[in-house]
Amino acid sequence: MTRTFIALELNESLQSHLSGMIRQMAQQLPRLHWVNAVGIHLTLAFLGELSDEQLVQASEATAQAARTVPPFTYGLSHLGTFGSPRQPRVIWVGIDEPASKLVRLHRNLNKELVQRGFEVDTRPFSPHFTLARIKAPLNAAEYTRLQRLLAQPHLIPSSAAYGVDSISVMKSELSRSGAKYTCLQNYTLG
Repeated sequence: MTRTFIALELNESLQSHLSGMIRQMAQQLPRLHWVNAVGIHLTLAFLGELSDEQLVQASEATAQAARTVPPFTYGLSHLGTFGSPRQPRVIWVGIDEPASKLVRLHRNLNKELVQRGFEVDTRPFSPHFTLARIKAPLNAAEYTRLQRLLAQPHLIPSSAAYGVDSISVMKSELSRSGAKYTCLQNYTLG
């Protein structure tokens, strides 16, 4: 069985930028669980534990979906949180892709997966990169620092554009030191 998800991997430029953002923010909120930028990716579908046969089906669905959308670019939009406003669980940075090719890729991938018998997440698609997980409630000072960070637009470059030309079937291996991600198959868009 292989713990599997389908994602967009990041180029080195974006990894470097996100790493810098994380370093800046971690100075203000060191107690949070900040992610390693090398492992950041944009998850399009999490499939869980798959047999070899299911993995072949997931790869076929991914290949088919990749053919339906040409390469595209996106930018980073704004910082946000998941969870309650007073006790957030995740800090993330949103993705801005005005041509909606990312949304179309996600929709087409889900359609291909459902046709092959997979269950997909039916919640609205909210493309983002997770920067930190918040395991324990924030104290008042941390909450104030987080609100200041969320309001700082200079952390996100307004003109930077990052290209996407492929989609990947990924394996996730969990350990005490964190998750390790391995690309099993990569499919070129278009």
